[in-house]
Amino acid sequence: MLFYRNLDQIVYERYKLFKCDDIVIISGYVGPAPIERISHIPMHTTVIYGMYGSDGIGSALHSSLIAEDRAHSNVDILYSTVPVHSKIYMWRYKDEVAQALIGSANFSTNGLTTPYKETLAETTADTFEALDRYYKHILSNCLGCRDGKIELKRKSGFTSSKVAERRYSRIAEEYDPKVCHMPLYIINKETGEPEVPPKSGLNWGMAYYSGSHVNKDDAYIPINAFQVEQHPEMFPVKRTEPVRKDMIYRADHRDNDPIDIIWDDGTTMTGLLEGSRVVKTDGIRKEYPKQIATTPNKSELGRYIRQRMGIPEGKAIALSDLDRYGRRTIDISLQGEGIYYLDFSV
Repeated sequence: MLFYRNLDQIVYERYKLFKCDDIVIISGYVGPAPIERISHIPMHTTVIYGMYGSDGIGSALHSSLIAEDRAHSNVDILYSTVPVHSKIYMWRYKDEVAQALIGSANFSTNGLTTPYKETLAETTADTFEALDRYYKHILSNCLGCRDGKIELKRKSGFTSSKVAERRYSRIAEEYDPKVCHMPLYIINKETGEPEVPPKSGLNWGMAYYSGSHVNKDDAYIPINAFQVEQHPEMFPVKRTEPVRKDMIYRADHRDNDPIDIIWDDGTTMTGLLEGSRVVKTDGIRKEYPKQIATTPNKSELGRYIRQRMGIPEGKAIALSDLDRYGRRTIDISLQGEGIYYLDFSV
């Protein structure tokens, strides 16, 4: 059987369908949120980050995985020292493979919760012996995540021009093609002065006080066209999901991509690349996301930012609050596919 929707539910609930005492997950890339979730399954789980051998790992993701490894006694997180891009989910019983799924879905929020983007398929019993040999070969070339070294070897692929660097200097003192500086303010068109938008961005929830059906702490981080132009690989093109209408499937629905968020203080969240805006990149007009929010509660982001800044919940954030805190931007960088590091440190 082939699966291409609700992959997270399939992975997390499958142990209930047959007798097993151990779970093994081999994935090119991994995120912290799925590891935390699978730790609640009452059995041992081994998670292998496959591309460590070729891509290395950034400090934020490395620290987050170590924290998950320490927090859950029933989960072991390993790094493969040889490049492994496979995505294999195995349920074992008495040291033998009982069931397995293989496909394209990484063990990350993005890989498991994006409909139609990735697939997993059941394997037949005649493949179990080969899968077991493959797993044991990879295992012999693994080290514990706590013994791993921080080194991000992947090429970012981002480019910049002198003109772009001069434009970007309005927001940041130095342009870094691997880091996107996300301003938390706008320039008021009438006064020409910077300000935090009163009912959008960090203050999205302030519309609550004028009757809007939002939580007073709802917030999002805006993604503007210039950021997309300079970081097209950081913010992926909006994908199109098939929509069923009267038994006919039309590929016209732009869905939100789920992501793993890791903050500089170690806090992890599940986020969404929401909305869409048309941006011209490589001479072609494409749809990109226009904001980052948290899910399932958009207020999680607003409460977190206010807590870090020492601002009460439900209170508007002003530019003076950002200045008093010590910065007006959040720096974002990629740690892996669908895994974002957000730096709001002072």
